[in-house]
Amino acid sequence: MAGRTTPFAPFEFLIAWRYLRARRAEGGVSVMTWISLVGIALGVMALIATLAVRAGFRAEFVDTILGANAHVTVYPLPVVDADGFVQHGMPDYEAVADRIRAVPGVTAAVPVIKGQAMITLNDRSNVAEVYGLTLADLKAIPRVSDPAQGVGDINRFDQGIAVGAGIARDLGIAVGDHVRLISPDGAKTAFGTSPRVNGYEVVYVFSAGRYDIDQTRVYMPFPEAQSYFNREGVVDTIQVTVTDPEQVDRFIGPLTQAAGPDAQVWTWRDSAGAFLNALSIEDDVMFVILSILVLIASMNITSGLVMLVKNKGRDIGILRTMGLTEGSVLRVFFLCGAFTGVIGTIAGVILGCLIAWNIDSIMSAVNWISGGGAWDPSIRGIYRLPARLQAWDVGRAVGLSLILSFVVTIFPARRAARMNPVEALRYE
Repeated sequence: MAGRTTPFAPFEFLIAWRYLRARRAEGGVSVMTWISLVGIALGVMALIATLAVRAGFRAEFVDTILGANAHVTVYPLPVVDADGFVQHGMPDYEAVADRIRAVPGVTAAVPVIKGQAMITLNDRSNVAEVYGLTLADLKAIPRVSDPAQGVGDINRFDQGIAVGAGIARDLGIAVGDHVRLISPDGAKTAFGTSPRVNGYEVVYVFSAGRYDIDQTRVYMPFPEAQSYFNREGVVDTIQVTVTDPEQVDRFIGPLTQAAGPDAQVWTWRDSAGAFLNALSIEDDVMFVILSILVLIASMNITSGLVMLVKNKGRDIGILRTMGLTEGSVLRVFFLCGAFTGVIGTIAGVILGCLIAWNIDSIMSAVNWISGGGAWDPSIRGIYRLPARLQAWDVGRAVGLSLILSFVVTIFPARRAARMNPVEALRYE
């Protein structure tokens, strides 16, 4: 009677490894096994690289939102005055801002003037979204006040305006140039409302890292914005920042209560939530599609093992007559397939991490080969393709690959274990 052996004993690993190392003429590893190994490596590589790029894109997108915009915006509700005119401003903004600042978790509440105007220089013009705020509040915006991304002296903001890099590029604006802002809602006269045209010096050019912001945004000193847009004594919004913007939903109730019944609250998730949800759905779909590729590559292990079992029929018969149990034979051929999956997975992890770490160089090469325009910031919103390796994403890819590789080896390994040694040696 065959003696019992410890599961996955050293000799089982030795036999499996010898089979994998054997030359093709000796009935060793087939071409299908090599194909499956390469396929698993490429599938894991694609899965890790894709997940890293998707995570990096989302992180960069969210960072540009939170780095240049408020986490929560408080808008006043329209009010009809005694003369029957609809008023959109917030007259008691200082009191409202003080109540909002008292909410736990709120780091800032900034009264802001918002309006649209046409910005012109020489014969060029562009539509601008103008924000009126103080110098201290402008410096508190991380993406705008970053000296590495700005040109000029932000401390001279009270003497002029700050414009986005996209506007500056399109209109040919340099620091020190004088531009004109034209607003249709100007001075009210007996003959109607006349456009307001004011000239300003550009003292600072910023880049917020988002194409749509750099292409449209202009910052103006708060008192000048109140005068320019006829907002004396009122503001258009109060922009709020909180300690944990990812958990901004839990601030909605307290902020709504602090703002009062004449105001409404709008979070950054309300404005970008649909896009972020689309990204999450796309991430799940991409994971499923690339998982299918890994599964197809793993199925090739079955083909390679079936051929290996067929070529090693004589060896199986000899091993069984020497006392190996069915369990030992099963584990030997299971290890053959598992080795293929593990080696392919390790290679895929290395390749995937290398791609994620060098995504900028790869995109530069792709951009050069394609003649430029491989990454269009006007469509993507951000200027570069980022990648962010996360342990959870790498773990998901590795776990999926190993589980599939182990599962598909069971069938051919059981076939080898159940082979009759007499039948295997009959014609030898």
